[in-house]
Amino acid sequence: MTEEQVVVGLGALAHPVRLRVFRALVVAGQAGLTPATLQASLGIPATTLSFHLKDLTHSGLTTVERSSRHLIYRAAYVRMNGLIAYLTAHCCEGVDCGVPQQAPACVC
Repeated sequence: MTEEQVVVGLGALAHPVRLRVFRALVVAGQAGLTPATLQASLGIPATTLSFHLKDLTHSGLTTVERSSRHLIYRAAYVRMNGLIAYLTAHCCEGVDCGVPQQAPACVC
């Protein structure tokens, strides 16, 4: 990932509503969620949700696909894992920092 992509991704997640939406999409997995489902489960007004989904999609952290009459939003796991990898690429400059090994990145 480029530094610019990281900044855009972190900026997209730097809002409480977008962070909640993104986390809900990560939990949903490859099935994804419709805006109506997100709206009902998170209690976010439709226009507000639409605005935040647009930002998340623009950042590349979510994808959207039309299925019949519905839009299905999904977390973009490759982009999410790339963002995490960028942030941890040079952790402790290769020296054992005593932090336990994290679980492998999500491959959903």
